Amino acid sequence: MSPIRIRRLAKTDQADWRKLWTAYLAFYETTVPEEVYETTWKRLFTDGEFEPKGFLALLDDKPVGLTHFIYHRTCWSLTNNCYLQDLFTDPDARGSGAGAALIAAVREDAAAKGIKNVYWMTHETNATARRLYDRVARRTGFIEYDLM
Repeated sequence: MSPIRIRRLAKTDQADWRKLWTAYLAFYETTVPEEVYETTWKRLFTDGEFEPKGFLALLDDKPVGLTHFIYHRTCWSLTNNCYLQDLFTDPDARGSGAGAALIAAVREDAAAKGIKNVYWMTHETNATARRLYDRVARRTGFIEYDLM
């Protein structure tokens, strides 16, 4: 097995991206309308400081993981923060290092922009991902609240 390779999403990746993102959404037992797929895909390639970005993880040249991340302003620093919004590795590729490599790629992209704070959240029941997160990051103790 070759090492994991990370690269930016390309416009030719739409089918692979959609398959991985659909599997991510299914993991969280949710769906999004077709319009959200289309709009998200367009946004991933729209220039702009606050538009989402994305990477793919490839194993033997097959896409096995993805991440979406967003830079945003903060009142706590002069530099932006980076929110790692979505991170998914195909179940058959878990343990391959794809998740850690995707996180590292986001961290490197942020660092190249002078951004130190890369953060994310996961569901408390996502034990598999939390084992990785506990290895590569510190848990902040913050609890999320949503106004729905």
